[in-house]
Amino acid sequence: MPPLYITTQGAKLGYRGHRLVVERDGEEVAAVPAGQVSAVYIFGNVSVTTPALAFLLQEGIDLVFLTFHGRYRGRLVGPEGGNARLRLSHYRRASDPAWVLGTARAIVLAKLHNYRTLLRRYARRLAAMMEDGPAGSLAAAADELDALMARAPRCTTVSGLSGLEGRGTAVYFSVFHHLIRTPGWTFERRTRRPPRDPVNALLSFGYTILTHNLESVLRAVGLDPYLGFLHQVSYNRPSLALDLVEEFRAVVVDSVVLRCLNNGIVVPGDFQVEPEAEYPVLLTDEGRARFIRELEARFNLEFHHPDSEERVTYRRCWELQARRMAQAIQGGGPYRPFQVR
Repeated sequence: MPPLYITTQGAKLGYRGHRLVVERDGEEVAAVPAGQVSAVYIFGNVSVTTPALAFLLQEGIDLVFLTFHGRYRGRLVGPEGGNARLRLSHYRRASDPAWVLGTARAIVLAKLHNYRTLLRRYARRLAAMMEDGPAGSLAAAADELDALMARAPRCTTVSGLSGLEGRGTAVYFSVFHHLIRTPGWTFERRTRRPPRDPVNALLSFGYTILTHNLESVLRAVGLDPYLGFLHQVSYNRPSLALDLVEEFRAVVVDSVVLRCLNNGIVVPGDFQVEPEAEYPVLLTDEGRARFIRELEARFNLEFHHPDSEERVTYRRCWELQARRMAQAIQGGGPYRPFQVR
């Protein structure tokens, strides 16, 4: 089931007639059957009625609060699941250095593999389109990612793996501008907190949405989203959700960003840029709505799972990975991340 995103400022979320209803100035803006919503994401100045809160808590539907700009504020969740044994196993695995290192290594390898796969796909596509172009740079970056992957088994600490992952991310984003084929966009490097240009703003916003979707999935499975392995424990950081994000950055969010940029779904006019402001790049309501729509389409895209012949959506794939993580935690075996073919 998809989430409900509410971005209209001054809106109010209510519950009546077994529907979640969004109103503004007394007029109904949108309504969805309450049983067809997996989570509710509220951006900025949106209020929630007591009946709506009661329904969401009763049904275990996460209510996630973000600022107007997409920065996380907090979430309201119902009672935690009853699988205490799984949580105890989770805490024990987090105290097992060898298991933590093996899991962190698997996640880093999967992230670099998926980066490499995306670059090689684009390199082949661009090579077929033009004889003299950026395909060579993309292929060279993919080869460098190959070399970094070969070094991963020799890393003996999680911090060493984090450094390797950081180097791989830098290599990937050093050629990311070659993937943007529509004039009007500039991308020099990855910037965060805050993002400094529209492309970075879209990437950061997409990663935020992905992270909080995965946090909800982990909670539903019974794992602690704040106790990760590659991402170590840090106050108020959903480290395990961020671990799973690494597997899906390129194939989900980056692919959507490139689709939006290269197909004119989001255009430069959808951004307000004020370099000296606290938030130097602001996405308009209309641009945000189109980008969220494309993200949701990707989340619900069906494909053949690489480990089976089953056709799944990415939403279903997240659940499979969360359950795979739970099985590895309980059984002590290796975790197998998601890798595209």
